[in-house]
Amino acid sequence: MAKTQLQGGGVQPEDGRGFRGTTESLAEPESPSLGSQTELNGSANNTERPTDKYGFIGGAQQFSQDFAEEIPPEVLRQREVKWLEMLNSWDKWMSKKHKKVKLRCQKGIPPSLRGRVWLYLCGGKVKKEQNKDRFQDLDHQPGDPKWVDVIEKDLHRQFPFHEMFVARGGHGQQDLFRVLKAYTLYRPEEGYCQAQAPIAAVLLMHMPAEEAFWSLVQICEKYLPGYYSAGLEAIQLDGQILFALLKRVSSVAHRHLKKHKIDPILYMTEWFMCVFSRTLPWASVLRVWDMFFCEGVKIIFRVGLVLLKCMLGSQEKLKVCQGQYETMELLRAIEPRYMQEGFLIREIMELPVSERDIEKEHLTQLRLWKESRGELHCKSPPRMHGARAIMVAEPPSKQDLRQKPTITVDVLPNSKNTEEERDKKKKKGKKNTTSPPETANQHSSSPDDLLPGQPQPLLNDTPLQGSNQSLSSAEHDTYL
Repeated sequence: MAKTQLQGGGVQPEDGRGFRGTTESLAEPESPSLGSQTELNGSANNTERPTDKYGFIGGAQQFSQDFAEEIPPEVLRQREVKWLEMLNSWDKWMSKKHKKVKLRCQKGIPPSLRGRVWLYLCGGKVKKEQNKDRFQDLDHQPGDPKWVDVIEKDLHRQFPFHEMFVARGGHGQQDLFRVLKAYTLYRPEEGYCQAQAPIAAVLLMHMPAEEAFWSLVQICEKYLPGYYSAGLEAIQLDGQILFALLKRVSSVAHRHLKKHKIDPILYMTEWFMCVFSRTLPWASVLRVWDMFFCEGVKIIFRVGLVLLKCMLGSQEKLKVCQGQYETMELLRAIEPRYMQEGFLIREIMELPVSERDIEKEHLTQLRLWKESRGELHCKSPPRMHGARAIMVAEPPSKQDLRQKPTITVDVLPNSKNTEEERDKKKKKGKKNTTSPPETANQHSSSPDDLLPGQPQPLLNDTPLQGSNQSLSSAEHDTYL
């Protein structure tokens, strides 16, 4: 069986490359997403290179909007108003209308509000308010030289073709260093894991350093506990959970991987630890992260299962990968059509894998682990399945949730639910269709419900009236 072994506190593939304390495993020199040495040093002339709406000036992610779904400006305006209304009464929406929050996350968070919403969903806003000046204190400390050295070597590897990180020593790399160094001081027993760098980089594309730090803390402690700890036991355990769930989702793919003794850790480690930020087109990354922050780790499992089913789920597809090597090469080069935003999101929402399924399989795999390997060395806190579970576990005060600055939008009662009314009409037309209980509502809220170019009724008597421009320009995805 293609094995991985533990050496030096980390998962060590047979080729000798590990994840912790290294500078090679997640970013290989020959990776097509990286540029020449001149470009990585930030000295290339990028002034004339086109920048896409996500901020990429080259590499594999540039022009990924070609695979993105276009949202009419009027629809984007309506969604922004609704999200601003939710943010101003966040505790009520999460406690009484969580299904509506979940539905709107599935449709996609407006780019102008994405960073703010992520911060609220993950509980980073509450954590920040309850730990005032903590990040500043950590930021002013020198840091452990052991981790500082490794972090500095990794900075230029994180999205080197994004305008925030293209310049060596630029503001993006400086903030990335601050966030990662602060985490090693906040959790010295964990230190730094290389897979945390792309996570922090994605957060920094949408929010300031302090907010990115607390969001990273929540991801590491609530959403993916134990993923970045020494030994990486949690990711290995989730690999076995993924493989067990695959048997139910695609028995063909499961049999093929089992036949060729391909350990899940070989193909899912980067997927899960980086939350697909180094795998999918950027439009799909953002949609997956919107749902991940709302619904938790089950979204990552669903994405992995969808990709495995699409790539290995039929005998016809398996003809081109007769062995272990060919299979791994296939999984390293996922077909673009399977990663396209509209297709992928629909498949994710329709896949009948719930939190209960994951927790049930977790108990099974944990028992098998103890029987074969003994007790886990790293005792991680329990995993929180999404924003609502985090809020229930740590109830916030109204002061913790106050927006700074507060954005208030007045919406007339007869005009605020135009999009929901359209969705209800569509649901009525689908009553006779059969689907798994958990996914029936999700399917009806598919992004395809909003057809590009379809005229939408505009909101009246709001501060946004009289303009076709949304809070988010069509050109840039950034934070307020």
